[in-house]
Amino acid sequence: MVLDLAGERPLVVITDENIYEAHKRKFSKIDTIVMPAGEDYKVQATVDMIIEQLIEYKADRNTLLVGVGGGVVTDVAGYVASVFMRGLPFGFVPTSLLAMVDAAIGGKNGIDVGIYKNMVGIIRQPEFLLYDYALLKTLPDLEWANGMAEVIKHAAIKDGAMFTLLSAKSLLFIKRNKAFQHKIIMRNVLLKAKVVQADEFEKNERKLLNFGHTIGHAIENTLKIPHGHAVSIGMVYAAHLSSKMVRFKCSDRLIQLLEQYELPTHAAMDAQKVLDNIGKDKKRFGDEIHFVLLQRIGKAFIQPIPITELAKHLENTN
Repeated sequence: MVLDLAGERPLVVITDENIYEAHKRKFSKIDTIVMPAGEDYKVQATVDMIIEQLIEYKADRNTLLVGVGGGVVTDVAGYVASVFMRGLPFGFVPTSLLAMVDAAIGGKNGIDVGIYKNMVGIIRQPEFLLYDYALLKTLPDLEWANGMAEVIKHAAIKDGAMFTLLSAKSLLFIKRNKAFQHKIIMRNVLLKAKVVQADEFEKNERKLLNFGHTIGHAIENTLKIPHGHAVSIGMVYAAHLSSKMVRFKCSDRLIQLLEQYELPTHAAMDAQKVLDNIGKDKKRFGDEIHFVLLQRIGKAFIQPIPITELAKHLENTN
């Protein structure tokens, strides 16, 4: 199918070592660049390595670059495609639940700088997204929970009906029931795609997709835990802050649903380190951070919050 989408154009695939080892036969007749697996390799050194191999493959501006993998691979592949020769056509084949419902959608492609996530990057849309649900058969249990954190985030900010639907299911049910699994994935794809189409460059509504991510990214960086776990904890902090600031009444419902899908809702952490990280967040404007709060399940809004006030909240709830 990827070969069909390439047509007459040269094709190069970027994937990681885990995906490559699991599906070697599928890559055997395609020029493939294999990067190390994991967030630690979403850095400039990996970009340089990939660009060197593209030069060896004699890639030109007509070469189609396809990222096959989870969120790290799609981030790196989209970034490389945007900067190499000032822009190649590209597409994604997401292989994890998190990539399918979130990371591969929306055109945000970038790399980390030190402990700061996605500090360097661009917004440029892929030519296509190709979904092969069979790839989820080899997805580890941890990655199912990681992906569900983003699904629950979408439900919390934009889809109260989906939140109720998820409350009646479980992680095991979604893994085993293919029809429901595909329905939930497509529901989230369409939800995020609609938001991105309305606000591609994150001037207004797209900011809501950062629910749980301001504190979540800081926790992920300082504690080195999986993205979905960190976002889950970040959503809990955001819910408590919503309760304090706008009398949000459903923190317990959100915590219950996260735990139902085998996600953590608290972590011991150094509040000062987290705050130092937040101070360098892209959503900081002067001494304030643009924070996503919940008014109710399915309804979120942006609230500028002084970092000093956020510090008090972290200290009181840690």
